Amino acid sequence: MAMASWCVWAMAMVARAEPTVVVDVEQVAWGALNSARGDASPRAADLWGQRAEPGPAGFLVRFVHGFSSPPHVHNVGYRAIVLEGSVHNDHPAAPLRWMPPGSFWTQPEGGLHITAAQGASMVLVEVDDGPYLVHPPDQAREAPSAPLNLATSNLVWVPADAPGHRVTYLWGDPLGGEGGAFVAWPAGGTTSISGHGASVTAVVVRGSVGATPKASLRPGSLATSASLSLRCAEGPECVVYVKSSSRGIAVGDAAPAGGL
Repeated sequence: MAMASWCVWAMAMVARAEPTVVVDVEQVAWGALNSARGDASPRAADLWGQRAEPGPAGFLVRFVHGFSSPPHVHNVGYRAIVLEGSVHNDHPAAPLRWMPPGSFWTQPEGGLHITAAQGASMVLVEVDDGPYLVHPPDQAREAPSAPLNLATSNLVWVPADAPGHRVTYLWGDPLGGEGGAFVAWPAGGTTSISGHGASVTAVVVRGSVGATPKASLRPGSLATSASLSLRCAEGPECVVYVKSSSRGIAVGDAAPAGGL
């Protein structure tokens, strides 16, 4: 029993000691999202994984003001979050509906759509298994699921156990398994996000977030660790997109061991 207790303590210490890896949006490497379009292509930068290779990946995309893509499809489905500007993503025949920062949408594989931007815009795109490719509209097919557009006004927030925190669940099962959620907390405050021993990833959606003593991260920046401690600078409320692994997440010091 003593040896077992020591092993549990040692594993907990290792989890707490895991360093926080930070990717600052100011330092990412930008390239063409679709090289076939040359200078007309939006710019893209990988945050985790590689969008052109097999496997999971998350990457940023920048659109210039007035950008509007031709109708197209993708070989894989994706999830996306508006970080800056306003974005429209829907079937070519659909009316324009602009999604502001903090909005979330999904695009199923094979579904015909266009993407447009108002103002200089930036989004986070996430795929479960790449490569992420662009195909012409003649390769459109019946999508395995319906697309989902959730503007900020349509998000449903619920209180978290930690005082002043709130959460909205976006996909999967972020409480007990793999999934994604927005976590918000007040300016000037600190939040902790645990992956129950597994790695957890947070991407800044709103506000200025400190993830290490020297890092002040703006929207589009990433922090990952088994346990994150994030500070919200004075100013607007901070919001991060949290991607959980198979063990789910717990938010704030007051969160119970089983989740939020």
